[in-house]
Amino acid sequence: MSQIVISAERDYSVDFVRDWKGSLSDTIKNGKACALIPNKMVEIVGPLPSDWLVIELPDGESQKSGAVYLQILERLAEEKFGRDGFLVGIGGGATTDLAGFVAATYMRGLQWVAVPTSLAGMVDAAIGGKTGINLVGGKNLAGAFHSPSKVIVDESFLSTLSDRDVKAGLAEVAKCGFIADSEILSIITRGWRENMSELIKRAITVKARVVSSDFRESFEREILNYGHTLGHAIERHSHYELRHGECVSIGLVYAAHVSAQFSGLTSSGVQLHKSTLEALDLPTTYHSSAWSELLELMLRDKKSRSSLRFVTLSEIGKPTRAENPDVKILQSIYESEMGR
Repeated sequence: MSQIVISAERDYSVDFVRDWKGSLSDTIKNGKACALIPNKMVEIVGPLPSDWLVIELPDGESQKSGAVYLQILERLAEEKFGRDGFLVGIGGGATTDLAGFVAATYMRGLQWVAVPTSLAGMVDAAIGGKTGINLVGGKNLAGAFHSPSKVIVDESFLSTLSDRDVKAGLAEVAKCGFIADSEILSIITRGWRENMSELIKRAITVKARVVSSDFRESFEREILNYGHTLGHAIERHSHYELRHGECVSIGLVYAAHVSAQFSGLTSSGVQLHKSTLEALDLPTTYHSSAWSELLELMLRDKKSRSSLRFVTLSEIGKPTRAENPDVKILQSIYESEMGR
């Protein structure tokens, strides 16, 4: 077993294992546990210890609602689940987001373990301690910083994913290549399928380094939002019919064009974004007519603060910021370079 250690409000490890159930048992040992599992994963996960409480969840983003969150809290209270228990999130990024938020808020804080079953969950959502649910007004608007006790990564879960979901997860991997580790981009081009383990570990290493230096997203950690300003808006605009990674892919290409306009990224840097993501069969354009609605959604996003703010690149591997950029220029970039 190998691991990557993250230092946040407490130290914890991301463990790379071949037997996630064994690792989970070693972590929890004799403690009481509650597992949160989306419906589609229940059969794949299989039996868990008979004394564990298991709560089945809706699939996808629908589980990250206030109604589901409150139902879980009420069930835990009904079962007299105590502060000495472990919460376990077994699923994709939506599940670990929700599990972490429940753990952060039930009885003012429980220990929890993330077992991400999607690629996006492994390299992004389960790591870093950002937890939350969605509100009508926006994605992840209710949340808390609450790190897990451990993240257990078992790549065997990837065999349960569709090709589309694997590629969508690779958008977050590519993002790490653009902001910090350009070797990731080279590996994707050479052949991502046969180098998946290295890509996962490299992406997690990038996130671990950033999170360890800035747990609460005061400045350094914000670079992990590269591509997400437009990406989150598209995700909501598409009513979550597009995968998170597909929306991030479009957002990454847009962020590259914004970087060229405001931060000096070269045209070859922009083209590298497009060619890398197209090599993964990910989308790089969106509806031309959607700009006004996307702008409204971006302005409502929690990352925009009081005005629009984009993470940009001055060159590959060197993030910077574009503060309150001219909206007319942003619209022109979108309609000329991104719209279809």
